[in-house]
Amino acid sequence: MQTSFTETQLADPATARSNEILRSCVHCGFCTATCPTYMVLGDELDSPRGRIYLIKEMLESGRAPDAQTVQHIDRCLGCLSCMTTCPSGVHYAHLLDHARDHIERNHRRRWDDRLLRWLLARLLPYPRRFRAALLGARIARPFRRALPDPRLRAMLEMAPPHLPRPSANDRPQVFAAQGPRRKRVALLIGCAQRALNTDINDATIRLLTRHGCEVVIPRGLGCCGALSLHMGRSDDGHALAAANIRALAAEIGGEGLDAVVINTSGCGTTVKDYGHMFAGEPLAADAAQVAALARDVTEVMTDLGLSDAAHAQPLRVAYHAACSLQHGQQIRAAPKDLLRAAGFEVVEPRDPHLCCGSAGTYNLLQPAIAGQLKSRKVATLEATAPQVICAGNLGCMMQIGSGTGVPVVHTVELLDWATGGPRPPSLAAP
Repeated sequence: MQTSFTETQLADPATARSNEILRSCVHCGFCTATCPTYMVLGDELDSPRGRIYLIKEMLESGRAPDAQTVQHIDRCLGCLSCMTTCPSGVHYAHLLDHARDHIERNHRRRWDDRLLRWLLARLLPYPRRFRAALLGARIARPFRRALPDPRLRAMLEMAPPHLPRPSANDRPQVFAAQGPRRKRVALLIGCAQRALNTDINDATIRLLTRHGCEVVIPRGLGCCGALSLHMGRSDDGHALAAANIRALAAEIGGEGLDAVVINTSGCGTTVKDYGHMFAGEPLAADAAQVAALARDVTEVMTDLGLSDAAHAQPLRVAYHAACSLQHGQQIRAAPKDLLRAAGFEVVEPRDPHLCCGSAGTYNLLQPAIAGQLKSRKVATLEATAPQVICAGNLGCMMQIGSGTGVPVVHTVELLDWATGGPRPPSLAAP
């Protein structure tokens, strides 16, 4: 694709990077075949190729984005299925990040949209605030149908009827390895996950320590920044990421780390991109080091190998591949191989590459499209006749779980159970 940025524009590193990405696109349209929003809406401007044209025009013009451009870019899930499909290696993720940031800085949204995004940015990355908001949502939930804004209704519908108690494992501490120490790892404990589902981190710690890992929760660790970045709030996202980098760099410079373990794949995609995010900045070296150490928990468990995996029932498990895991991190086989090694029968739905509609804050900001994608994903998962559905990302678990009666658990909960841990709480006793 030809571009016409000025020398002044190209002096900005973000624009220079977007120029490289745009010029690598050959207009082939392969991306349209795997784009969930194009599948639902059927509009070329709601496909990656269409959005690339819109982003090119928006960035080259230097003007404030028009409402149509903003609408079509807002409708993008950021699922990155297009990157898996693209034969030219177009790094759509970096281009989308730049576009979202540009819109946030140059487009004035309607007052209600601004307020909603501000609330999400001020609540979701902070577990205590988010927990308090969820308690309030439980009170308001019976009245959700009276709300005029479908986004507010979606927020109340996603609020769980019951909240877990805060986990004692969330505070800074060190969990000793069982037996000889094989690795020393830091666990990214996340943000929303600490309010919505404490079982995931608890199971991760048990699984890792049982397999010889010393697990560290560093002081100062929190949200990875992904939720803010999804909304184009780059300054907020970078501030949260910087706090993590400093916390992890202190641990690396102290007793050292063999890996930074992440059990929410949306966070993993972001942390693995820290090197790009902080290129040319004072934190660049530390950011690159943290990114290089970042591993999804299934990557670490593949290296370690499952031991004594004979404690769980041989259930039929429908595996949902989170977009951030299969497209963002290109991890596809490891979770399924581990589940099979743990004694489970693993089945996959039709079109496993398509998004469930969660996508960070997408199901709250674009509930209509997200709802269509959820219905489709649930139908394909239920068609496999599973006894349980599992995924490696909390957002997917919440999205799918709100549309099915089949229990939905995290992959790590099943692996923990199979190797001697407790039965996942969301699975009813036989």
